[in-house]
Amino acid sequence: MKIDIMHIAKLARLKIDEDEVVKFEGEMHDIIAMVEQIPEMADDYKDVDPAHPMELRKDEIRPSVKREELLSNAPLVQAGCVVVPKTVE
Repeated sequence: MKIDIMHIAKLARLKIDEDEVVKFEGEMHDIIAMVEQIPEMADDYKDVDPAHPMELRKDEIRPSVKREELLSNAPLVQAGCVVVPKTVE
């Protein structure tokens, strides 16, 4: 399967150097292969044990990427927000 990394990057508004395309194609193929190995779940969910529900983690503040660093990748920023094209009239 041919994956057009440059098209995906354009849709996501990411700048990718030509020398990185081969690396990202390989990573995308690995991700797709991993997803294809996930077994399908039946609609009846017999494998889910209601006596042992999933426990959610606590919300905790953790270190993350600084706002300025995130916004530096956006094509257009105004008042600390990413400006996107209007999609609905």
